[in-house]
Amino acid sequence: MRYRQARPEDARRIAELFQIAAEGVADYVWSCLMDDYPELAPLEIGARRYAREDTAFSYQNCTVAEQAGRVVGNCHAFVIETRSVTDDVDPVLRPYAELEAPGSLYVSSLGVDPDARNRGIGSALLERAIGQARRLAVDRVSLIVFEQNVGARRLYTRFGFEERDRRPIVPHPLIHATGDALLMVRPV
Repeated sequence: MRYRQARPEDARRIAELFQIAAEGVADYVWSCLMDDYPELAPLEIGARRYAREDTAFSYQNCTVAEQAGRVVGNCHAFVIETRSVTDDVDPVLRPYAELEAPGSLYVSSLGVDPDARNRGIGSALLERAIGQARRLAVDRVSLIVFEQNVGARRLYTRFGFEERDRRPIVPHPLIHATGDALLMVRPV
């Protein structure tokens, strides 16, 4: 397994892995952007967004796991800026915006191809994110996980993440998760 900084040509695969990890939230976000990209399917919109540079949702903020030349895992992380949640936030996305931990290194996605799971890839990617937080002198790492994703919650707990807050997931046909979204944070 090789771990490396993502490159522009990884953008589509990053979007695919984000789509897997996000339980439909990525599809929802990308479908909301279809007016800006009328000729593209949601996954292609995600790929275009990850191909951008100098923005939070960019390949530049991704570390990938590569096996035999194929990207099988991705961790997307960036320092989340201080901001306030306003009334105009999309109601489906409001719970996630309310759960942000400004000033932390935010792991927005940790995705591993289903065929490559249970090989320590998620753990290795998470270790790299924690190391990135140290290098950036950020005092904590945060992420949002679905309550029903027991395996991911177990991984994060093993790494010292603790639940700090939760919000109910707003039901939507594109979103497969139910229950609560949990903010988990660990010090660096």
